[in-house]
Amino acid sequence: MDKQQYGFAIVGAGVIGQTHAERLLSVDKGKLVVICDEVADKAKELAEKYGCDWSSNLDEVLARTDVDIVNICLPSGMHAKYTIAAARAGKHVITEKPMDITSDNALQMIQECRKAGVKLAVISQHRLQASTQQIKQDIESGKFGKLIIGTGAINWYRSQEYYDSGAWRGTWAFDGGGALMNQGVHTVDVLQYLMGPVESVHAVCETLGHERIEVEDAAVATLRFRNGAVGTLVATTCAYPGLTTRVEIFGQDGSAVIEGDELVFRNVKSESGEDGSNASHSSVSKSNRGNGTTAADPTAIEGAGHIKQMNDMIAAIEENREPIINGEEGYKPLEIILAIYESARTGQTVQLSKLVGAV
Repeated sequence: MDKQQYGFAIVGAGVIGQTHAERLLSVDKGKLVVICDEVADKAKELAEKYGCDWSSNLDEVLARTDVDIVNICLPSGMHAKYTIAAARAGKHVITEKPMDITSDNALQMIQECRKAGVKLAVISQHRLQASTQQIKQDIESGKFGKLIIGTGAINWYRSQEYYDSGAWRGTWAFDGGGALMNQGVHTVDVLQYLMGPVESVHAVCETLGHERIEVEDAAVATLRFRNGAVGTLVATTCAYPGLTTRVEIFGQDGSAVIEGDELVFRNVKSESGEDGSNASHSSVSKSNRGNGTTAADPTAIEGAGHIKQMNDMIAAIEENREPIINGEEGYKPLEIILAIYESARTGQTVQLSKLVGAV
């Protein structure tokens, strides 16, 4: 299928739905056709802002012949239900992260999209940042040598008012988890993308700084990667006022630090002296605050990656190939987080299935 324009439907008229609507304005060959939300007033208000149709009836939206791609912008625990409905209606799907909150649901999403012959993409925009791609290339070319340690830190802040603003926030049924599943999934994804598949995890997850939530607001995990390297993940929504995310990669022949999508340190032995001279540094605020980012403000969502993935979906349809971040790729960070939760519940080290990296 090669068209002049591809029609998009957005399901979910909340913060993320508005983000997708705004980004679609910059998508080549993309047109926002309709916004759907079970709360009709929300759908109508957002649709009027972006000059498209609105509906509170998903079946009506999926029956439209001018809708080619459906963007799922709902609470995480609802992703599978709506993805499967869209796939069965013959629509391609872009779903927000995490792709769902259970392994069974995520695998069913992949299977149903394959069965229907439609594409499935999972928003994982931080993989596409220049900083991440630079270090990925360095690792794959051998510049970093044997990987030794990889660390990820998500020291963010969410107020009690944030959790109280929606009955679904901070629940296992709809969020599927807290600081790791909701806020930290992108950092988990970048870490495993660079370091490779995770073999096992051992973790502690607690609710320490908030009331009236079911999920963790503090998590610490140790990781063993399949290549023999080790690592850590730290995540919290109690780090006032919210710091930038941080990923550190250390190999025998190179090191790198990414903060808030910026490559702030890179040193490769083959490009510098044994004393570490000629390391690349970027200026970093000494306060290391995440002001103006999702570290402190859940609405401050970076947009270039969303645009890339929406453009890529159209290209994947036209070229009959997989999206750059398909369902199998979206599944990887989800399974890691689910294994961390299992370890926290049982107090045991949890082995990940070989499905990671090979769904």
